[in-house]
Amino acid sequence: KDLEASIDAAETRIEQATAELKESQAELEQLEKDLGGAAASREEAKAALAEAAAIREKEAAVYAKDSAEHKTNIAALEKAIAAIEKGATGFLQTTAAAKLRQLTIDMDLGSADRDILSAFLSTGSSNRYAPQSGQIVGILKQMLETMEKDLAELTATEQEAISNFEALSVAKTKEIDANGAAIESKTERLGKVGLEIVALKEDVDDTSKSMADDKKFLADLDKNCATKKQEWEERSR
Repeated sequence: KDLEASIDAAETRIEQATAELKESQAELEQLEKDLGGAAASREEAKAALAEAAAIREKEAAVYAKDSAEHKTNIAALEKAIAAIEKGATGFLQTTAAAKLRQLTIDMDLGSADRDILSAFLSTGSSNRYAPQSGQIVGILKQMLETMEKDLAELTATEQEAISNFEALSVAKTKEIDANGAAIESKTERLGKVGLEIVALKEDVDDTSKSMADDKKFLADLDKNCATKKQEWEERSR
């Protein structure tokens, strides 16, 4: 009776352990897939952040160059307007005047305004163009307004780009951290499940061997009993 109970218990345990083993192996397979996905996602996030940082660096460099140029031009225009309004002599020999000459070429001006400025800047003295100085100042103020507006737009675009990059950086950093945490926890769980699988396999193997021994012993016992019974019957005749 004890042997039969032991064999029944062993069969139950083997069935249970085999089911647990199947579940653990399925979990192990899923963990490996999840780890691969988390690792890939983390690398993609790192690459996206690095690419965005490189683009932001280039954008910042372009802005620094363009804004510096605009500020230089604005300063030149402000000096030119102040000098002409005061009727300062010698303005046309200054660096501000040289910059103004370049602006008349580079900026988008009407042909009439461009001609007036070019004529003013080509004379030997600003005093010779005094009758039209008010008109010239008006043109320069319009140029200044345009330049200041362009600088404001450049600055707004730069600030928006900075804000967008910072938001992206925060999001990608969170993504990288989350995937890193997932990799850490799943790696830990993977190790535990691996050990569980080894233990379950050993359990099934040991229980199977023990059950086989019990079955053999029970079979031998039944055989011996049958033999003993036969011998007793023969002696009793």
